Order: sequence, then C-alpha cells, then structure tokens
Amino acid sequence: MLHQVSPIAILAATAAILPTIVSADGPLASNKRGLCFTPNDTTRADDSIWPPALSWYYNYKPLPEPKYKDIPQSEFEFVPMLWGAPEKKGDTSFVTTIKDLIKSGVNITNILSFNEPDAPYSWGGSHLDPVTAAQVWVDNIKPLSDMGLRVGLPACTGGRDGLPWLETFVRECSALVSTGSRKENCTFDFVTIHWYGNFDGLASHMGQYAAAFPNKTMWITEYNFADQSLEDTQAFYKISAEYFDRLDFVERYSLFGAFRSDVSNVGPNAAMLSNDGRLTDIGAWYLGREATGVKPTDGQSVSAAGRQNMPRTMAYLFGAVAIAWALS
Repeated sequence: MLHQVSPIAILAATAAILPTIVSADGPLASNKRGLCFTPNDTTRADDSIWPPALSWYYNYKPLPEPKYKDIPQSEFEFVPMLWGAPEKKGDTSFVTTIKDLIKSGVNITNILSFNEPDAPYSWGGSHLDPVTAAQVWVDNIKPLSDMGLRVGLPACTGGRDGLPWLETFVRECSALVSTGSRKENCTFDFVTIHWYGNFDGLASHMGQYAAAFPNKTMWITEYNFADQSLEDTQAFYKISAEYFDRLDFVERYSLFGAFRSDVSNVGPNAAMLSNDGRLTDIGAWYLGREATGVKPTDGQSVSAAGRQNMPRTMAYLFGAVAIAWALS
C-alpha cells in the first residue's frame, strides 16, 4: 500500500541515499513529466519541441493552447487551471468552461487551482486570502470534484507562509461545505508543490506536505534551482528527477524551464533551451534523451523582445526564502 510506511520516513531515507545512485544523465524517460507552458511570442516554433516526449501540460489557463488542441488527451493531456479568483463574486464561468470542454469531446480528468495565492500579483501570485479562495473553490472546483474530476489543492509558494495558508484554506472550505451539526471536509485528490531552492530543502518541503496532508499524492508543478551555476543546476535536476521517479506518491512533475536562456527569470542555467533554441543538457534529459553538450548561453539571443511576463517573476526570492525556511 502507498502509505503503510510514513511518507516522511521514505522521503528522508530516499534523500539520504540518492546522491550515491544517480546516473550520469539522471533518469531518462518518465511518464510523470509534464510541460509548464510559458510561450514567447517571437519564438513560437519552440512550442513544437515538447510533445510527444512529455505526457501532459498546463498553461495557467482553463482552455488548451491552440497549438496543442488537436493532440488527443491520451497523448498529451491538458490540465486546466483556475489561476485566481474571478472579478465578480459568485462567478462560476470556470465550471461552465470545463463542462463545455468535456461536452466538446476533450477528456478532462484533472484540475489545478490557484497559482501561488499566498504571493502578490507583482511576484506572479494570484494574491488571495484563504477565506475568499475557499468560497471560489466551493463555487468552481467542488462542482467539478462532485462530477468525478480529480482536483489539486492550490499551489502555494515554497515560502514560510505557504502551508499555514493552505491549512487555513482547508479549514474555511470545510466550514463552507458543512451544514448545521453535519461536519464535512473539503475534499481534494492531490497536493501541488512549488519549489526554487536546493534539493535538501525540496525534500524537507515535501516531507512537511506529507505530514500536513497524509495519504495524498503530490504534483510538483513548478520547480528548479534558481540562479545557480550550471554545474549545480544540472546536479539538482538529476537528483530531483531521480527522487520524483522513485517515489510512488509523486504522481507528476513539471520543471519550470521550458524557455530560452535569454528570457529565463530563474537564471540562465535553469532554462531547457539555449539562447538560439537548442535543447540544453537538462532539456534533453527532461525529454528522455542523451546530453547535447549545448550550454544555455550558446547562440545569439532572438527572443528577449517577445518575452512575456512569466508567472515566476522574482522566483529567485522565493528560492532564497524557501532555503532559509528549510534550514531554520
């Protein structure tokens, strides 16, 4: 069974032995890997790089990318996200959108919710208080869960306030779905994790989630080792991918790095594409291929002019906060 042994014990034991068993290129193919899609307007040809090597993707939106809409869900699953709260209270248009997708033949089975609600807009967060978020969840996520779709908890930052935010959210949500003396819990199927610090901090952070939400699987939907040397970034990728693939309760993960080095806001070495759009070693490993020998900064920059505001503005700050929390 998945959790007969304490997940914290498994996490700690696996983290301890991994450095001695990681292969030279890290684990190659894995059906857990997905695409955290952050396109650049001047290099849209790069969008074709990721499928079919990756099995799923999300784009911080409720609707699939036009580029991928004709790929069957069985080959490249789109996972919708309710990024933040709608402008109008009581707005349930997200539910309608998902139901319409399903009616059109798109086999939606998983839902993501609230991108970094504990962070301000200026840092890429959806900036929601737990009480408001709980009501939006009951209005827009619970009906989909009641339909049988699998739903993930909001993806908080890796900072100190993330878990307390989630615990308050779950408590407020449970109060909303309870009636009179009949107490009910706000149900969800998996927890969603973001991390931008070192590997030890990542393992510790996952252990804290395992303790706070036992018997739940994990999706790591944004992660990287922000603003580090190429050697340290590659080492982090190898050990973290090996870690995720060895743990049964890690269902899925998506490296935040599917862009060119010259537009990366998590440091040039964290990108999976070089300045001129070739797969770096990390990019090749992530797609299940052998190392390319291409450095992230190789080639001439052509994409900076079309840079979009990616959700991880100031990711380096979250990484620093997360490391400090893990070591405190």
